[in-house]
Amino acid sequence: MPENATEVTAAGIARLAGVGRAAVSNWRRRYADFPQPVGGTGTSPSFALAEVEQWLRDQGKLAEVPLRERVWQAVAGHPAGAGRALIHVGCALLLVRDRPTAWLELAAAPDERMAALLPQAMEHVLTARLGPAADGVHRAGAPEPTGVHTAGAQEPGDDHAAGAQEPGGVHTASAPESARGHTPTAQDLLPSVPLLRAAAELAAGIGAGQAFEFLLGRQLDANPRQYTLTPPQLAELMVDLAEPPKDADRAAREQPVRSVLDPAAGTGALLRAVGGPAALYAQEADPALAALTALRLALAAEGPGRAAPGPTVRTGDTLRADAFPELAADTVLCHPPFNERNWGHDELAYDPRWEYGLPARTESELAWVQHVLARLRDGGTAVLLMPPAAASRRSGRRIRAGLLRRGALRAVIALPAGAAPPYGIPLHLWILCKPEPGVRPAADLLLADTSDLSGPAPDASAGPGRPPGGKATGGKTPGGGRERFDWPAVRSAVLDAWRDRADVEGVSRVVPVIELLDDDVDLAPARHLPRPASGGGASGLGEVRERLTETLRLTTGLVPPAASPAEPAHRPLTTVGELARAGALFLHSGTAVPGSTAAPVLTEHDVLTGAAPTALPPTGEEAPGGAAADDPVLLEPGDVVVPVLGGGTAARVVNAATAGAALGRNLQLLRPDPAAVDPWFLAGFLRGTANHRQASSYASTAARLDARRLQLPRMPLAEQQRYGERFRELAAFEDALRTAGRLGGQLVQGMYDGLTDGTVTPG
Repeated sequence: MPENATEVTAAGIARLAGVGRAAVSNWRRRYADFPQPVGGTGTSPSFALAEVEQWLRDQGKLAEVPLRERVWQAVAGHPAGAGRALIHVGCALLLVRDRPTAWLELAAAPDERMAALLPQAMEHVLTARLGPAADGVHRAGAPEPTGVHTAGAQEPGDDHAAGAQEPGGVHTASAPESARGHTPTAQDLLPSVPLLRAAAELAAGIGAGQAFEFLLGRQLDANPRQYTLTPPQLAELMVDLAEPPKDADRAAREQPVRSVLDPAAGTGALLRAVGGPAALYAQEADPALAALTALRLALAAEGPGRAAPGPTVRTGDTLRADAFPELAADTVLCHPPFNERNWGHDELAYDPRWEYGLPARTESELAWVQHVLARLRDGGTAVLLMPPAAASRRSGRRIRAGLLRRGALRAVIALPAGAAPPYGIPLHLWILCKPEPGVRPAADLLLADTSDLSGPAPDASAGPGRPPGGKATGGKTPGGGRERFDWPAVRSAVLDAWRDRADVEGVSRVVPVIELLDDDVDLAPARHLPRPASGGGASGLGEVRERLTETLRLTTGLVPPAASPAEPAHRPLTTVGELARAGALFLHSGTAVPGSTAAPVLTEHDVLTGAAPTALPPTGEEAPGGAAADDPVLLEPGDVVVPVLGGGTAARVVNAATAGAALGRNLQLLRPDPAAVDPWFLAGFLRGTANHRQASSYASTAARLDARRLQLPRMPLAEQQRYGERFRELAAFEDALRTAGRLGGQLVQGMYDGLTDGTVTPG
């Protein structure tokens, strides 16, 4: 094998061939000529990509590796690491886009000659886009001439960042540096030349910016624990909130956003969402991540004739070593790190940025708030993503009071859980405006709570014998999460609340500052916005009661007849796996999540609760760069769907209303041949408790169902249909009980709310 050849893991092989990892493990055991590992570990071996591709073609398991996969595998298996490879690719893509003729001339040369000529060509476009590299200063993305990596060349996500942690625990910040760094040398680029050629070919099809977005997105997806990401929908919302509200003066509204700062840039998602001509400024503590962000923003900008200057990205600890001390930005967007104890409390005690008070050691987020205000021009707007505790911790009440008195804090908006990591808690958006000299401070604060907008209320309109609702517009699983999230509804509610600054029952309230300046200065929206009464308030309880009465009447008619006791039957059995091998049914596993496809998605939550498939507009969670994800499995009438996690007994027969939806992850689909297996017969026997128990494997915290081990009695089709009809009646009765339970709970809670708030009298 050639030295420095690209390697690929078993997961990468599975992605290339369009199969699961288990299939790759089977190939290794069954085929003696399967390529041998060339690296990795015993539990996670790596293989030569060229050998794997050839073997897949020889076996007829791969006609052609998609170009995007070849490029990504070359990045992932790069001998210098994926982070370094992405920096090389970003530099090359800038050259491809800004100087296409020069690139074509270079690409016509042999690899060694091309590597020797690339540094000078890259230096030209990097200087034009990101400014010159300062002599004598080593920066992110700039390997030393000897090839030795220094602190500015680590992989993104490494524990080290700008500044060093001394043995005694005192953090010493180094001076901020440009994230551009020195141009890679010919020696560094030589192993990357085949990758750069392939990346240019990909860019020819989808564009240089989209090609880099795709590769960077794959890198972020492959290392989810190394990065704190800002979802693109949230980034767009924060950018829109930075526009002046309707009650701002005319000059402020008409002033275009000329300078935008993100002092905790991360992957650059917030600045990436800024539209129109703008001067972008960013600072990031991780040098290698800062280099990727600089390239990302440069590639996202317009071509050489752009109106706005290129992005200015610096590396360094923002609070300890601010890279832009003289900047007065029009807008600041920030997703700061949460709950940092070592943010510089002791050494920054007398910092002039603390106009509203020195933040406590546990209030790092309030340090970021004051830093952001210090970098705004008078009248400028900032939007920060904040943890909910920052609005109510007693240790921060003095600073919050100062922000209110001076009119710096203009709104606190609670988002639903699942809007951004950490996904289990409802984060807040703080909107700040830097006070202008001579202008009277605002006398009120907008508080908004959109936590109830993550999905629809339970659909009590469902009738007995059918799933609730027609179209579902989303919802959330207990405790929140990313799968069921209606971003359009949340976005509309947040923007309307901010721009209108009006009281909307249960959503927003404009609160006088004087009401908030108590001992706690608690700014959590939920404390000041009573939730709307269940059942639509006292006026809606009559309708809920009527619907409940009708549902109970219909439910009574669906009560199963008295059971006829009999001796346990001893029937010949078969398994789902045997039926699949015989062609009597087909098995499919679900992979879709709501918003990842245009079709509604039947989720595990939908199956367990009897809800309609979750229909959300596509959220852009497909593979970045426009790469198509695996085609989802679409449901057909008569399919049987079972959850594979949790240990409960559930099975759902797909009807005409559910057909066409995509199969969600953690679900198994059984598609029976109607001439051999009745779907209701199949679903009914799959729900047996003993059947589930013998087909499940148990771990310390969860149970997993192996659908192939589920058992069915062998019966003629006519006898199956007799059982199937009884199972269908039981399913209708179960749906009716579920609907009655929802309506009953709604009525009971509505009565409690009405009696306690005085809108309903007791007699």
